[in-house]
Amino acid sequence: MAECVIGVDLGGTNVRAAAVGRSGELLTPPVQRPSRGQEGFQATLEQIAATVQEAATGMQPLHIGVAAPGHIDSARGVVRWAPNLGQWRDGLFEGWREAPLADALRARLNLPVAVGNDANLAALGEYHYGVGRGQANGLVMITLGTGIGGGVVLTRRQVQGDADWDGGVVLVGASGGAGELGHTIINFAGPRCGCGARGCIEAYAQRDAVVELAREAMRRNPDSLLHRLTSGDPAQLTPAIVSQAADQGDATALAVWQQVGVYLGVAIANFIHIFNPEIVAIGGQIAKAGAPLFEAIERTVREYAIPTLLQDCRIVPAERIEDAGILGGAALAWQLQGVRR
Repeated sequence: MAECVIGVDLGGTNVRAAAVGRSGELLTPPVQRPSRGQEGFQATLEQIAATVQEAATGMQPLHIGVAAPGHIDSARGVVRWAPNLGQWRDGLFEGWREAPLADALRARLNLPVAVGNDANLAALGEYHYGVGRGQANGLVMITLGTGIGGGVVLTRRQVQGDADWDGGVVLVGASGGAGELGHTIINFAGPRCGCGARGCIEAYAQRDAVVELAREAMRRNPDSLLHRLTSGDPAQLTPAIVSQAADQGDATALAVWQQVGVYLGVAIANFIHIFNPEIVAIGGQIAKAGAPLFEAIERTVREYAIPTLLQDCRIVPAERIEDAGILGGAALAWQLQGVRR
């Protein structure tokens, strides 16, 4: 029987899990259940446990790795804060605070459990099993969707001094909150972000921001293909429709991706300056815009990044984004299993 770990992707709506081999191969199809993320910690815990047990059917897993949303203290396996997981009390939603997820799952399943932030672990999974091939000299990943997630993977070649790890390790910071790349500020006088600050890249390039930009462009350009694809109703606009119009050469749609690419390019230039990675991987649904977005990003990065730092950096689409949480949890579990041995 092949050695495996169980990678778990925990979200506010669903929890997914699969058995994963050492090379990142999914040994079982992913199992998905509702996470019951608004019914309290115990309800969600039972859903995670049931999903893991189903994914582990016929297997003998060595470790469980959970990619969870929110601020994670990975050393203790505690979810310090998760605004999309919790329960309703007296008409108010109370997110998880100091939830002992690793200990609770360990007691429930009698297996070692590791927990990390979902965006950080997506980067770790992409490093080991995706475009990083487990060999890249550092990787920064951003995920473009309803928000903008991020993660940073460092290698011993990127640090100076007595670094004793092998392969890539994910940066988590002093309290587990590092990697909030979506809240990099590119304009201190810019639009208000959901985090409360102004000018974060998330305020410019997440899903709703792209849609709003496209609606304004559609209003100003009545001959745009966007009108036909939405039957003239701006409320029907989505990033996918903008991409569809861009693929057909619509100048308005192409201009939207050009603008979004400029915003992202400025932020990515900052990431290159700070982390000097070999790879910047971009994933998420918005990244499916493809060439019009990536070409604008690359043009902007060339304009803003220090040339000697940029010359060894590739900006590429992420390869394993569909199962990023599962693979990230598995990558962490395999790393810690190696330490445990």
